[in-house]
Amino acid sequence: MMALTERQPQSEKKAARARPMSAKAVVVLCATSFFVGLLLSGRMTLLMPPPSGSVGAASSGHGSRLSLFSDDCEHRHKLDEGNPNDIMNEVSRTHQAIQSLDKSVSSLEMELAVERAKQNGGLGAAVPSKRGRRPPRAFVVIGINTAFSSKKRRDSLRDTWVPRGERLRRLEEKGVVVRFVIGHSATPGGALDRAIDVEDAETRDFMRLDHVEGYHELSSKTRTYFTAAVATWDADFYVKVDDDVHVNLGMLTSRLARYRTRPRVYVGCMKSGPVLSQKGVKYHEPEYWKFGDEGNRYFRHATGQIYAISKDLASYISINQPILHRFANEDVSLGAWLIGLEVEHVDDRSLCCATPPDCEWKKQAGNVCAASFDWSCSGICKSVDRMRAIHSACGEGDGAVSNNFAAAAAA
Repeated sequence: MMALTERQPQSEKKAARARPMSAKAVVVLCATSFFVGLLLSGRMTLLMPPPSGSVGAASSGHGSRLSLFSDDCEHRHKLDEGNPNDIMNEVSRTHQAIQSLDKSVSSLEMELAVERAKQNGGLGAAVPSKRGRRPPRAFVVIGINTAFSSKKRRDSLRDTWVPRGERLRRLEEKGVVVRFVIGHSATPGGALDRAIDVEDAETRDFMRLDHVEGYHELSSKTRTYFTAAVATWDADFYVKVDDDVHVNLGMLTSRLARYRTRPRVYVGCMKSGPVLSQKGVKYHEPEYWKFGDEGNRYFRHATGQIYAISKDLASYISINQPILHRFANEDVSLGAWLIGLEVEHVDDRSLCCATPPDCEWKKQAGNVCAASFDWSCSGICKSVDRMRAIHSACGEGDGAVSNNFAAAAAA
């Protein structure tokens, strides 16, 4: 009996502790915490009476501090008593604000690093020099990787999803820049380069790089592209896409807009293919031994047909490109440059739809694809002959860029 009677007061104390705090107790607790914080931080002087001659200003400031403090306590008490949805909304807004601040800090750090690298001559690549002039703003720069022998491919894109002439200029005014990206031949000024000069004079849709073209130089070309693009446009995102891929620009921009406030974003169709050690096969990796034992697979990276990276990551490549290692495959190289960083990998399957009927069915269901190609050909098989039909079946229609991008920006 004694044991039972001795335990009874303890259970009563526990029950008392479980009671919710009253509104008065919350206010008193807030006030106590506030004054203790001021005392410990050495700011008690803020609450001292103001010297003569400055009563009005000081009392006004003192009153505003107490008002803010009181409002904060009342706000917290309302959240305590309010419904859970209000609390979750407050948490969501705070999380979004932190993400936005993180992206702003990341962008500023990269801008400072780029400027230091420019002053020290550390960019290591020939880029347009516009001293004293900030690059024009854009939402996204879309670089279409092309070659000297691919004029028919370029024309098939100009006839479908790449605007021409004035439409291209208007698209750029909306913040979407589209350019065919190409370097120069091994003999600069030769017939191949002159042919591009003539084509560019007519279309005005090329981005020329200080880079020697060659299939086995795609990793170098990718580094040089991002370096030149960052120096030429101040964009939120930089996209690389092959010239045998169908793209819906409106859907692409609206999907990228979802990640606009996030720092260090890497968007694409993430994969992890086998490391091919056999010589003579397509996509052979001469440095296969660096990836472990035979039969291993690559780390996750975006497939090379199309991918996007945020401004801070493009700036990182621009700054460090002289020391970024190049593997045989360009998409593996990009993945390697980013694998050791605090990067958000976004696996967006809308960027790797198959050609009709796949992308056509998805369009009919209301899920328009951002990009389409054939995995078996690492692009659209016979793209010159099929691009127009694919665009007709899977294209998003005129005005989609303006409508989708505006809706995404307002969201």
